[in-house]
Amino acid sequence: HRVAVLGGYLGIKEGDTVRGTGQLLSVPVGDALIGRVVDPLGRPLDKQGVVDSPHRRPLESAAPGIAGRQPVDQPLQTGIKAIDSMIPIGRGQRELIIGDRKTGKTAIGIDTIINQKGTGVICVYVAVGQKESTIAAVVEALRERGAMDYTIVVAAGSSDPAPMQYIAPYAGCAMAEYFMYEQSKATLCIYDDLSKQAAAYRQLSLLLRRPPGREAYPGDVFYLHSRLLERSAKLANRYMIVARSAPAD
Repeated sequence: HRVAVLGGYLGIKEGDTVRGTGQLLSVPVGDALIGRVVDPLGRPLDKQGVVDSPHRRPLESAAPGIAGRQPVDQPLQTGIKAIDSMIPIGRGQRELIIGDRKTGKTAIGIDTIINQKGTGVICVYVAVGQKESTIAAVVEALRERGAMDYTIVVAAGSSDPAPMQYIAPYAGCAMAEYFMYEQSKATLCIYDDLSKQAAAYRQLSLLLRRPPGREAYPGDVFYLHSRLLERSAKLANRYMIVARSAPAD
């Protein structure tokens, strides 16, 4: 049997007793997380006390079926005129933001979150493999503009273990799904970025001795992202919009 340690591992030693909870991995969800910075397990990182929420959702859940989906016919205003006028983003769709390093991919996501002020859209920003200083700068930018009043930040920094970076997007998606399914609110989920999650999954797969494919990525790396992105949809009066960034290579 193999075990992935989520969190600190320095205190673990040979001979320690391990007990299973008998439950699927889940995260706290709900209004208590709005305005907070948490790790992929829902533990606070902003020194503002514990996250007191009675609600939880599993990280993995089935994507909505074809019959339950509605046509994408409502725009999500990003506040960037070139995007909104020429290639508008609809509520319920997925959008890839691709470009070289330092070309403004994160800035597009942050500007879109800021532009949702007063629209009733709940935003979730998931930072995967980013430097802690970069995450802190993003949080400060959102707080200065009042965007943290409707935003949740899920952070798995570059110094966090690979399993934490791997589950971070699923945790952010679960938090957004609560507002979509339970409160019928529109949600915007930004994954920054999924290439770092793929690298973390590659690291885990190599340790598990799974057969590597191109550039040592496992063969199911595409399913890794498809089962995440297909969870966004437009349902009856419920929306989830996903934007993800990735390097040009």
